[in-house]
This record gives sequence, structure tokens and C-alpha cells, in this order.
Amino acid sequence: MVKYKWVALSNTTIGIFMATINGTITLISLPAIFRGIQLSPFQAGSFVYLLWILMGFNIVTATLLVTFGRLSDIFGRVKLFNLGFAIFTAGSILLFITPGTGTTAALLLVIFRIIQGVGAAFLFSNSSAILTDAFPSHERGKALGINQVAALGGSFIGLILGGILSIYNWRYVFLVSVPVGLIGTFWSYWKLKETAIIKKDQKIDYIGNLTFGSGLTIALIAITYGLLPYGNSTTGWANPEVIAALSVGVFLLVLFPFVEMKVKQPMFRMSLFRIRAFAAGNLSSLLSAVGRGGVMLMLIILLQGIWLPLHGYQYAVTPFWAGIYMIPMTLGFLVMGPLSGWMSDKYGARVLSTIGMVIVAVAFFVLSTLGPDFNYWLFGITLFLMGAGNGMFSAPNTAAIMNSVPADSRGAASGMMTTLMNAGMTASLGLFFTIVLLSLTVNLPVSFNSALASLGVSNLDKVFDSTPPTVAMFSAFLGYNPVGTIIASVPGLTVPQNVLNQMEGLTWFPRTLAPAFMSSLRVAFYVGMILSLLAAVISVIRGRRYVDSEAEYVADMDSSNTKETHEISGVPIQASSEEKKTNPIEYDTSGGVK
Repeated sequence: MVKYKWVALSNTTIGIFMATINGTITLISLPAIFRGIQLSPFQAGSFVYLLWILMGFNIVTATLLVTFGRLSDIFGRVKLFNLGFAIFTAGSILLFITPGTGTTAALLLVIFRIIQGVGAAFLFSNSSAILTDAFPSHERGKALGINQVAALGGSFIGLILGGILSIYNWRYVFLVSVPVGLIGTFWSYWKLKETAIIKKDQKIDYIGNLTFGSGLTIALIAITYGLLPYGNSTTGWANPEVIAALSVGVFLLVLFPFVEMKVKQPMFRMSLFRIRAFAAGNLSSLLSAVGRGGVMLMLIILLQGIWLPLHGYQYAVTPFWAGIYMIPMTLGFLVMGPLSGWMSDKYGARVLSTIGMVIVAVAFFVLSTLGPDFNYWLFGITLFLMGAGNGMFSAPNTAAIMNSVPADSRGAASGMMTTLMNAGMTASLGLFFTIVLLSLTVNLPVSFNSALASLGVSNLDKVFDSTPPTVAMFSAFLGYNPVGTIIASVPGLTVPQNVLNQMEGLTWFPRTLAPAFMSSLRVAFYVGMILSLLAAVISVIRGRRYVDSEAEYVADMDSSNTKETHEISGVPIQASSEEKKTNPIEYDTSGGVK
């Protein structure tokens, strides 16, 4: 078993790393993908494909995690983890060979990304449970810390890889997962062993699965379509279909706990939320995910659409350089992720996770003070702090959650933990997009009119006033200057060539967009800061270290003392080595002592 734990760590780390890279690699490579499949960002309906390519992966993953986690408790975690590797690899191959162009190719990309999402759900829902099974409690923080570094580190590295690979060919963005997936699939089938105790008499909770899966799917789809224009409105939140879908989704999710309390063998034991460490850990993780999930996309839009063109970078290369300039965030997480995981084995999660969220909140505040033409060194240091703060929070928090649950519920607990995080990040995209779009609706016409007045052009006011904010943001995200397309869309409109040259240059559109975009971005950063501070508060009230070990003793051992300190739900218990042999303590799953 000593050697096997490192085998389990290597397998799960490869799987999580591969899956999270593909979760963000499209953020940077979408411009190349749209050019490669010959889909214009100004074509009617193309915004739908953008949203689904971005968010479809997370929607499917979030929806299936709890179900797959529970299935792993019934049929075996390793078996389903291995299946996830194979499905994910198959999805990557399909994405690489995607045929056709235009909307046909875009639809196929969405479908194949969903297949990837199914495989990722198997990987995400089982990796933490497999590690928790393989490692003793006093080493789980370190193991889960490394695993979390692979998860969030992969999401950051995906930005860099997307920028590099898309320069050569958009298909390489998906090809990169194929050799890793093939090696990982072979390695996991060959080396991973089932160490969990599987109870064969458990049954599938079909009602619970249907209620939770349907509710979350409908709610997340409603959030996605709430970002599309409806009638004269910038967003679709007034769309009756979106309102109805969101209402039905929320109703089913509210109904889910009551269903689970009536089912004899539920897909998820709601009683786990009575464990303070589990409930507080998951709530703080959800708040953190909602706070940070959309920030990466907003920063990419800021870099690609405004800062890089203002500093002389051609639009064609802005996606690549946006990935490069995001590296400090990756470095911050890579430094603090494993270190905080190791420290949490000694000191618990409360202090580390709380400090981490406070650091993230400070980073949000600093970002809110920046102008569009900011000093990169301050920006880079802030990104590093944000990555370091997330690293300090993530690994200890995950270890605390997984330590707190009984062994036979680790699959479902891992699934619920990752579901809340993925759902939070998807909801965050919807929240941040909505904030920016609504602000642009009010402020963008003013910015356009002011910029046009400075050029002495009066016949373009109405043309640019009617430009949807989605076009401006879409263009900034994909690294396009939309001025030429907007003017060409009005038949017979003439613009002096010298004025047109200036408007189609590198700086006119970014400078025009900047005031409206930065004001909306500040609001988004304030929201992220508040949510991070709330996550810090919840992290504080989690209590001291608690481990459900079914009479397993955990704590820091003082080599100069024969006693160990055991912290159970915030109550330190002193027990000598001899006392443990003669008077073992049994712990219940509510965090108390029987």
C-alpha cells in the first residue's frame, strides 16, 4: 500500500490535469477555432455556439458529478475512473477530426465537447475519493494538494497551451489531449486497484438522480440562454422561456433534499451536511467558485480586446500573448497549492483557507483600481497573489471536506464537492457576462458618440448606437476589430478614407471600448471581492480539524511527547498511545464522539 498510494496519485493527477486543461484551453483558442471552421463572429446565431463551446463542457460535468460519484460508491471508483479516461480520450479524438465548416462544424464541436465533459465527470467525481482511500488521513492534505495543483494549474496552463497551439492549427488544441489520454487510460487500467469497500446490495436512486440531474441541467441551460439578446433587451433574462426554465430548475433542486430524505438508499446522504467541516467547506468552495469563475474570462477580454492592442500587439496575436501574460496567476497557484496542502496536514484547513480567500479579495480590490492602460508589473503581481490565494484555499479546503466524510460516502461526497465548484464557476460566467453586458448597454453608446465626435464624424452615431453590446464584447474576446464590419453592414454609407483608416487601426476601438468596459469590470471585481470575503467568513466557522475515521486517530505527533492532539469538530482531545489501545474512541459522522 505504501507504493500504491503514489500510483493512485500519479494516475489521478494525470487525469485531472488533462481534463482541466481542456476546460480552459478554448478560452484562448476560440479565435483560431472560429477562423478554422470559417464561422464569422458577426454571423447571426454565432454567439450561441460561442457560449456552448465555452460552457457546455462545464454544464455537462457539473450535472453528472454527483450521480457518477454515487455510482462509484456502488460499482467501484477505479472502474468508473478508468471509463472516464477512455471516454475523454475518445472525445478528444473526435474534436481533432471534426469535419465540415460553419455552423455544422460548430454544432459538432459542441457535441464532442459534451462527450469530453462526460469523461471529465467520471474523472472529477472519483479522483479525490481514490486519493482519500489510498492515503492515510495525515497525508491527505499533501496528496489532495498536489491533485488540486494539477486541477487549477491545468486550467491556467490551458490558457498558455491554447495560445501557442492555435498559432499553428486550431485542431492541435484538441490533439494535445490524445497522447496524454491514451497513456493515462493504459496506466490507470494497468495499475489502479480498487481499495474501497464496495457494498454490493446498494441500489441506484433513480428518482434522486432524475431530480438533481434535471434540475441542475435546466438551471444551467437557462443561465446560458439568459446571456443571449431577447427582443430589444441586451440579455435574455426577460425571456419567458428563460424565466420558466430557471424556475423549474431551481424548484427541482430545492425539491432534491426532500426527495433524498424519503429514499431508503439515496444518491447523496443529506445528513453529510450536518458535518460542520463538510458543510462549511462546500459552501466556501461554492462562493469562491462563483467569485473567481468568470474573472479569468474577463481578464482575457481585457487583455485581448484593450490592453494588448493599446500596446501595439496585432489582433491576430493577442490570444497568444494574453495566455503568456496570465502566467503569474499560474505561478502563484503552483507555488502555494502543494505547500498549503502539506501545511494543512499539520495545522488544518481553517487558517490557511481563510487567509487564502482574504488574499484573493485583496487582489480583486487591486484589479478594480486599474485603468485600461495599466502598468503590467502591478497587474502581474496581483495575478500572482490571486493564484497564490486560490492555492492556499483550494488544497486545504478539499482535504478538510474529504477527511470529514465516512469512507463509504467518499465518491458521492467528492461528486457533490466538485459539482458545487463547477456549477459555481458556470454560474459565475453567467453573472459576470450579465454585469458587463448590462453596463455596456448603458455606457457603450456614450463612448462611441464621444469617440466619433473627436473624429468629426456625425453620420455614424446611429449606426454605432445600435451596435449590440454582445458584438463589441464578442469582438474583444475573439481579438477582432469590428469597425469595418459594422460600417459595411449599412448599404451606401460612406466614410472618409483617412477616418476609416484611423477607426480600423489598433487603438481606436480599444480606446472607445475601454471606458464602458472598465466601469462594468470594476463592478464584477467588487462582486468577486465580496464573494471571496464571504468564503473567508464561512471558512473561519468550519471549526478545527475533524476527521471521520471510524476510530482512526489523526493529528500532529510531537516526537518528544507520547501524547497526540486530536481535534474532532473543534474539540481537542488528548490521548496517550496506551490509552488508545485500551480505550478506543468511536466517532460519529456528525462530528461528535459516541
